[in-house]
Amino acid sequence: MENISFKRHFAKTVTWRLVGTLDTILLSWVITGNPFTGLKIGASEVITKMILYYFHERIWIHLGVPDSRRRHILKTITWRIIGTFDTILLSWFITGSVQTGLQIGGVEVVTKMILYYFHERAWYRINFGLEKRKRARK
Repeated sequence: MENISFKRHFAKTVTWRLVGTLDTILLSWVITGNPFTGLKIGASEVITKMILYYFHERIWIHLGVPDSRRRHILKTITWRIIGTFDTILLSWFITGSVQTGLQIGGVEVVTKMILYYFHERAWYRINFGLEKRKRARK
């Protein structure tokens, strides 16, 4: 079994949060028409999403699902459920509109799943924080 370090999970958490926050800011800005609302929503989720993402990574390392495209797809789906729920709640709270929260969350389901999948694939190719790796060719 791979020795996955804290440094690797932390680095993945930070890089994903950068990508995810930029996406949330842009989507929120476009949907609300207000760049400051986009910044508020994006900034507010930085902390909640980093915490949620870190624990998502820690849980997945213990599930025993072998590295493969299937694993990356399953991780994408489970993370998106958690992440979208968080975004909907934060957007609703910040804008005061359930509808706006649902709109932002609904659009982000698509953009974030695509971005997350490619983030996972990129990190699969990076050896940072790993002692040795046997890559599955699936």
